[in-house]
Amino acid sequence: MELTTKQKLYLKSKAHDLKPVVMIGQKGVTDSVIEEIKTSIDHHELIKVKIAGQEKEVREAVAAELATRADMAIVQIMGNNVTFFKQKKKESSYNLPKA
Repeated sequence: MELTTKQKLYLKSKAHDLKPVVMIGQKGVTDSVIEEIKTSIDHHELIKVKIAGQEKEVREAVAAELATRADMAIVQIMGNNVTFFKQKKKESSYNLPKA
């Protein structure tokens, strides 16, 4: 899923007050972490994940892996927090702006 700039700005504004729902620590990306993220993204559509104690390049690589494995889009990477979005097929809470 690819998001336009307008859609990312809209989602960033909605995600501002969100707290991270999943935290990735020393063990990194495990199958249980992926399952928890999939459950959270399917329920909430817009989530934040905290990736602790890594360099910027490593955090970006982990975010890309999570996005691929959980079939979601990266909205924003800010510090240790990554915001992800996956719109529900029916009854979405988010009305994304067009292009």
